[in-house]
Formats: sequence, C-alpha cells, structure tokens
Amino acid sequence: MKVEKADLEAKLREIQGTVDETAAATRGVVVLAIVVVVALALFFLLGKRRGKKGSARVEVFRLG
Repeated sequence: MKVEKADLEAKLREIQGTVDETAAATRGVVVLAIVVVVALALFFLLGKRRGKKGSARVEVFRLG
C-alpha cells in the first residue's frame, strides 16, 4: 500500500481541525480560571484591609 501526498494532507487537515476545536474549548476555561483567581485575590485583600481597619487589639494576660 502506497501513501499518497493527498492522503497525508487530508489526515493533517483532520488533525488540525481537531486541535483547533480543542484549543477553542480550553481557551474559555482558562479565561474563567484566571478571572476566578483574580476575584478571590481581590476579595481576600479587601477583606484583610477591612479587618485591620475596624478591629481593636485586645491583649489577654493570664494571672497566676
């Protein structure tokens, strides 16, 4: 069986189509993951700042 140039080109186009579809599908997931990480970091930093701003420091000493 001989492999023709047209056969190779057709198979490579098929593989390229699959790769393009997979890349498009994962791109959305990656963007969503980045947005979630940035949002969590922002909420953490804002919460940490607010906690320092509104809390009083209380020291407890044990006697005896």
